[in-house]
Order: sequence, then C-alpha cells, then structure tokens
Amino acid sequence: MNNVIAYLDEIIPNPVCELKFNKDYELLLAVMLSAQTTDKRVNMVTEILFQKYPNLESLSQADLEDVQCIIKPIGTYHKKACNIISIANSLLKDQNGIVPNNREYLETLPGVGRKTTNVVLSILYNVPCIAVDTHVSRVSKRLGFAKETDDVFTIEKKLSKKIPKERLNRMHHQFVLFGRYYCKSQNPSCNTCRLQSQCVYYKKRDRFVK
Repeated sequence: MNNVIAYLDEIIPNPVCELKFNKDYELLLAVMLSAQTTDKRVNMVTEILFQKYPNLESLSQADLEDVQCIIKPIGTYHKKACNIISIANSLLKDQNGIVPNNREYLETLPGVGRKTTNVVLSILYNVPCIAVDTHVSRVSKRLGFAKETDDVFTIEKKLSKKIPKERLNRMHHQFVLFGRYYCKSQNPSCNTCRLQSQCVYYKKRDRFVK
C-alpha cells in the first residue's frame, strides 16, 4: 500500500471532491444525485437548482415537476426529484436544517445509502471513512486490494484495514480521481502507470496481448 500512497500523492497531490457545493445540504443532495451519473452532469443541474431554490425552505416547497425538469439530464430524475424535496423537509423538521454528524439518521433519508453517508461525513466532519463507488471499486480490484466478487461493503472493510486511518479521506478522493482520469474503465493509462507490477488487470491484459 505504501507505494500506492506515494504514487497517488505524486500524481494527485491535491485531491478534492469535484461536486460543487456551498452549504452542507447542497453536498448531501449533490452526492445523492451523483448515483449512476457523472459529477460534471450533477454540477450542471445543481447550479440551476440551487440558484432557483436557494435554501432548504424553498426546496421543501418546490414544485415536483419543476425539480424533475431541472435535474432531468442526470437520469432517474423522477425518484431523485422526490428525494430532494423529502430530504429538505426531513432536515428542516428533524435537524433544524443542519446535516448532522449522525450516520444512522442520514441513512434513513431517501436515496442516501452508506456510500453517500461516507462521503458527506468525511467531507463535512472529517470522519475517517472511505466511500466505495464504481471508481474506487475498479481501482481496488485491479490493484489487488479486493477480489472481483467482493461487494462494496466488503471492499470498504478491506480498504479500511489496509489504509492508515488518517489517510482514509484523502485516499478516497485519490482513488476516485485515479479511477476517473487514469485507471479508467475503458482505455486506462496502463502504459504510463507505475503500478503495473501489482496491477492484476495489467498483468492479465499483458498476457493476452502477448
């Protein structure tokens, strides 16, 4: 793991979440919306959404069809629009409009699972945890930190044991960005990657090419 940490620190020295937000609930909603779509598309729709509905009160009373229209480009917008309004109402009713440092509560919100909660808690409250999305899963399996058959929770547990606790949040963003821009699903940058020696994917591909 040390060589992976050193390499990622070199190529991704300033890892940050690429979702744009200015308020705690904006992060929560953006991460919820990011399921099965790209951060770039989420940023496009949330810019419009948060400008038109600038606070939780307005979001909680938003017209459902209008919200659906705004977020339509990200897909599964019918359900996600309902989630937005429901989450806004719940935060106002239960938490005085604040996203709490409370995993159990956050995971009761519609559309908010463990992955979303991990991202939110790590960014807002610096809780040491790693969220396993498609990028983190792919990188973990290719580098041999997880098996191909492992589910996201199993991958999370394995990474949490291998990565120093104080590095978990940083490594989460680095794994995401590494998977997004280097270790891509299609056409990964294997030829310039210095992790070839431990990459299961590269070794299989290299044997196939030969």
